[in-house]
Amino acid sequence: MGEWQFGLCGCFGNLGTCIMAYFLPCWVAGKNAEKAGRGSCLMCGLATLLGPVGWYCVAKTRESVRESKGIDGGFCNDCIVSMFCPFCVIVQTARELDGPSSIGQSMARQ
Repeated sequence: MGEWQFGLCGCFGNLGTCIMAYFLPCWVAGKNAEKAGRGSCLMCGLATLLGPVGWYCVAKTRESVRESKGIDGGFCNDCIVSMFCPFCVIVQTARELDGPSSIGQSMARQ
C-alpha cells in the first residue's frame, strides 16, 4: 500500500490551495468531492457547512481518494483527522487529487 504524496501538515506547500481552503473551505471541499466522484460540488460544499455532516463528507471524500490511490489507513482515522483538522484534510485531499502538478506550484523556502 502507498502513502500520501503530501503530508497532512503540508498546507503551505501550495499557497493558492491553502488560501482558498482557508477562506472558502466549502468550495474547495466541494471541488474535492466532485473530483473524487462523491457527488456535485454544490451539494458537498453546502454539506460542509453543517458541522458533523461536513466532517463526515470531508472524511468520505478523503476515504475515496485514499482507496483510489491505494493509501494505507481506515475510515475511522479519516473521521478523526477531519474532525480535528478539517482545513488540513481539505488541502491535503485537494493536493492529492491535483497530483504532481501541485509540486510545481510549491512555495520555496530559503
